[in-house]
Amino acid sequence: MKEILAILEAVLFASGDPLSVGEIANIIEKDEAETLDLLREYGEGLASRNGGIVLQNIGGGYQLLTKPEYFHAVKKLSQVREKRLSAPTMETLSIIAFKQPITKLEIENIRGVRIERALAKLLELSLIEEKGRKKVVGHPILYGTTDIFLRTFGLNDLSDLPKLPDATDVSDGAIEEAERILGRDSEE
Repeated sequence: MKEILAILEAVLFASGDPLSVGEIANIIEKDEAETLDLLREYGEGLASRNGGIVLQNIGGGYQLLTKPEYFHAVKKLSQVREKRLSAPTMETLSIIAFKQPITKLEIENIRGVRIERALAKLLELSLIEEKGRKKVVGHPILYGTTDIFLRTFGLNDLSDLPKLPDATDVSDGAIEEAERILGRDSEE
């Protein structure tokens, strides 16, 4: 019985979103009546141990939630937790990391698409910053990575980035490899 309750807990935790009794029953391979009994037992166990989470029936589904009295602490977590980056934003970050200092136009020429949103997101997260102006007509802004970038991806310095096959030409394969490396580290 403890094992099935542990499985139930793992499923509810991993989901993050409300799951219907039918969905839970299907996942844990029990019928709905038995699943309801397990949910009730699990919820009572949470209540009796007086921990920081509760099992809540929300919108026809069950979900693990923070107890309201502890929400203030969880809210602080969202202020320090790194946000997940979309694939286009990761691609833009990879190009900046490998080719810095680099202008917006140079990044767009490599990617072949406009990058306003990705650039804004990276600046918002302080993963990149303005590094000055390029000494050409129009004096476009040069972008490069920050110390926050290094800490986020577990790098001591930029020399820890993998070497590109040809430093003068960033190939799709090299960008994909950099995204794979950077993407893996950002999810940990």
